[in-house]
Amino acid sequence: MKNKRTFIIAELSANHNNDFNVAVKTIKAMSDAGANAVKIQTYTADSLSLDVNNEFFGPKKDGLWKGWRPYDLYREASMPYEWQPKLKKIAEDLGLIFFSTPFDKPGVDFLEEIGNPIYKIASFEINDIPLIRYAASKGKPMIISTGVGDVDDIKLALDTCIDAGNKDVTLLKCTSQYPATLDMANLLTIPDLKSRFNTKIGVSDHTLGYTVPMVAVALGASVVEKHFILDRKMGGPDSVFSMEPDEFKVMVEEVRKVEKSLGSVNYDVSDTDKLRRRSLFVTEDIEVGDFVTENNVRSLRPGHGDAPKNLDAFLGQKVKKSIKKGTPFNADFCK
Repeated sequence: MKNKRTFIIAELSANHNNDFNVAVKTIKAMSDAGANAVKIQTYTADSLSLDVNNEFFGPKKDGLWKGWRPYDLYREASMPYEWQPKLKKIAEDLGLIFFSTPFDKPGVDFLEEIGNPIYKIASFEINDIPLIRYAASKGKPMIISTGVGDVDDIKLALDTCIDAGNKDVTLLKCTSQYPATLDMANLLTIPDLKSRFNTKIGVSDHTLGYTVPMVAVALGASVVEKHFILDRKMGGPDSVFSMEPDEFKVMVEEVRKVEKSLGSVNYDVSDTDKLRRRSLFVTEDIEVGDFVTENNVRSLRPGHGDAPKNLDAFLGQKVKKSIKKGTPFNADFCK
């Protein structure tokens, strides 16, 4: 994450469809598509919900997961804990960083056991200060999505990490809609977050396509996170807003182009370029004793003569030798 290149995260999430081999194939495809890291989620249904059927935990009434009880949805989408160290080994053998989002303290403890290198806090957990404090206390880099957090929530989450002795925090601009639309992205928040909180900023994107990641990087994002799936036709809770391998690969390529175009702050002008600018030239033959006028000396390209800013100082002066039309003009010609 200290690399100047954008840290590109492929989110596996629920796109394993409860099949270990699908998870393995997906991680290999992530590597082939140019991801830097694979992120998973470490939770059980009990980490997020209760197995009851009331107005708070009953079937969702709208949205992508309409009709699902949260407990059933999380049970369907969760990744078995026993898979995670195996997938971590596979990812690392491919050169990927493998890390996770925990949703409770037991999840953090489990991730510590398997050597989790980075902790991600999901948008909806931005106000779970005990969880943030516990994860931050492990001394690993923290990534926090801000999708449902206001300025005070973000500040408290960041301060909690710092108070726990952890200053390595990246905030992700996130729109917590699934899928999100471009008009929801509000990417101008990225430079504001960067200046307001003086920390690293990235984007967690749920729109379709790669416009948001490209613009985010142009605005200063150093991390991009996108959901990844082998094929949206597989279905599953996150399939609708996940990128297929070819799409992800194009996104990586386009982000790298944006990085290249950003370059660095540079106001230097080469000597070659200076010669491409305007300068003063003699525009008609001048004889000894003639006066310099706007008719016989003008600014033209290229830059071999004196600077145009000096023309007013030369006007009205006599020249001390004959000068041919087309000669670069300089102060040595004046008496």
